[in-house]
Amino acid sequence: MKTEIPCVQSQIKVGKRKMKVKVQYLGFIKNLISRKEDEFELEDGALLSELLNKVAGIYGKPFQKEVYEPGLKDVKMGFVVTVNGVLIGQLKGVDTQLNNEDNVILMSLMTGG
Repeated sequence: MKTEIPCVQSQIKVGKRKMKVKVQYLGFIKNLISRKEDEFELEDGALLSELLNKVAGIYGKPFQKEVYEPGLKDVKMGFVVTVNGVLIGQLKGVDTQLNNEDNVILMSLMTGG
């Protein structure tokens, strides 16, 4: 009598590659969080919103109240974000895909009269 043994397919989990993104804080934001810059390790191909969520999680309520709340589609009024010197409004906003060694700058707009 022949017994068939089911073929067991092994599942190999392939770890996602990581990338590093530098974030610089200027003006009001720098004073709010008392930091000039950070470097974050993200999964390859992460979106700007994922980075902003991470920053908001680290710097908490003051950052979320003034600059960016997770889940929103933009930073709050009076603040701008650039990725490698390009305003995110000229890219895909918070849905902009980041790349290894990108430079993100978070800053307040200058006002005066």
